[in-house]
Amino acid sequence: MADLTAIAPYAPHFERGLDAVAADLESYANLLRKWQVVQNLVSRETLDQVWTRHFADSLQALTLTQAVDLNFLDLGSGGGFPALPLAIAAKGGKRRFILVEPNARKVSFLRTVARELDLNVLVIGRRSDEIDSRETGAPDVITSRALAGLPQLCQWMEPFFAENSRAILHKGREHVEELAESGAQWLYDVLIRPSDTDPGGVILTITNLRRKSAS
Repeated sequence: MADLTAIAPYAPHFERGLDAVAADLESYANLLRKWQVVQNLVSRETLDQVWTRHFADSLQALTLTQAVDLNFLDLGSGGGFPALPLAIAAKGGKRRFILVEPNARKVSFLRTVARELDLNVLVIGRRSDEIDSRETGAPDVITSRALAGLPQLCQWMEPFFAENSRAILHKGREHVEELAESGAQWLYDVLIRPSDTDPGGVILTITNLRRKSAS
């Protein structure tokens, strides 16, 4: 059953009314439960909390986007978070989402959701390091959630980063250690915002990503 209170704080950033977005999210939730039986898309203990743990958690990234952000690239999309809730919120607008996921069954799931909900989504069934950045174009925003530590993410993101690109990344309690570790090889500017849904989590916004020069 739809939980409007979980997603209502982000409604000012939706391209459509709250009820229309909620209806599509409920359809997504139903597909998620159906496919979860044969494919582990999310941790089983969070499936009953999908509106807060997955939908609201994903949608909070909207508060860090700008109207000019039209091209989104999501790395390691898995069950579709945060990209599919963002695409549902953006339905009817000009935003385009490219989802990168190498697992064939998860690719099938992502494509099913995108097709059934008529989302402006392209799913690429390969690893990010197997993709030429010319295939995706320069993203305005790169997203990722629960994929890898920040040092590895920087390596995967850097080929796609353009001058005005930025990354919006969901991170947990380990973000302090990850920031320190990534600083050994990478330079970037970062803004840290507490997560709305995870008491120990944060949302990192990274700009000006580049590899440190060899000394």
